[in-house]
Amino acid sequence: MHRRVFLTSLLGASAAAAGLSGCAKGDASADTKAAATKPLADKVPAGTSLKIASYQNTQQLQFRLAKLPALPFTVSDWVNLGAGPDIINAFRAESLDLANNAGIPPIQAHYQGFDAKIVAIDITRKPNYVFATKPGSDIRSVQDFKGRKLAFSQGQAQGVVLLRALKKAGLKYDEVKLVPLTSNQFLTALQSGQVDVAPLANSQAPAYLKQYGSKGARTITTDVVDLLNLLWAPQSVLADPAKAAAIAAYIPQWAKGQVWQYEHPDVWNEEFYVKTQNLTPDQAKSISALANKPLFPPRWDEAIAWEQETADLLAEGGFVKKFDVSSLFDHRFEPLAARAVPAEYRK
Repeated sequence: MHRRVFLTSLLGASAAAAGLSGCAKGDASADTKAAATKPLADKVPAGTSLKIASYQNTQQLQFRLAKLPALPFTVSDWVNLGAGPDIINAFRAESLDLANNAGIPPIQAHYQGFDAKIVAIDITRKPNYVFATKPGSDIRSVQDFKGRKLAFSQGQAQGVVLLRALKKAGLKYDEVKLVPLTSNQFLTALQSGQVDVAPLANSQAPAYLKQYGSKGARTITTDVVDLLNLLWAPQSVLADPAKAAAIAAYIPQWAKGQVWQYEHPDVWNEEFYVKTQNLTPDQAKSISALANKPLFPPRWDEAIAWEQETADLLAEGGFVKKFDVSSLFDHRFEPLAARAVPAEYRK
């Protein structure tokens, strides 16, 4: 498929046009950008509120189970969104102030001309995704992807995991058929045979195999990782001193919550996977066994290098214009997560 047609079908004509200009014009004025560089306030002003993404209500559950102190601001809305394209749309609509995603959505937002910044980093060392095949497939390795239809979401972690796996296997983009979908369409596309392969989160794979494993579906594991688990926010939000202070107060809680979840897998398995996701205890244990140990780097050098490599990979395929990703990071928040956790969780 021609790259320009592909981009237009995936993002819409206006987003594609913004991306092909190669410049994130952004929604923030010069004054807003200047305000976003001011030192963070020591205290969160009274009356401050944030709208925070919490996919499947995981964040509230994590905070409640960990019995963390009350946040020094009001969460006016816990927004049940997780997919990168949905987060970007919510940012644009000003219905969301802060989100938890992988490394690719901030790159995609820049490509679409939307100004947002990364404010916290958690490094992941183990794969979060496996490649699932449609029922009845004869695919058994990434090399077998040649000539097949692959579910591809340019604006999500699953997309870059696929691109990295193809590159490692020595396959060029024109040797496969990339089918533009968002991750919430992957399962249906597999079930219907619309695609031959789709990247699924580790948490999705057990249920899929339970339903379709007997019909010839399988999963293919690789050592390809998506290094970054991050928090990010629109620059217009970060330019508000009160909201920026609230985000600074939220980051330590976010880091502590992840550490608690990692240290209490049995409780999390029961309270989240079994009670809210309807998985069996054994399925829950198989997911937790693959969990990444949270690692919060005091400095973001490795994260920036990884993000640049990811952006370059997308640029090589003609999906975005090449740019310097250092503009995506707000270093005012850099040390906050690492300071909040024990030394063994600092990268």
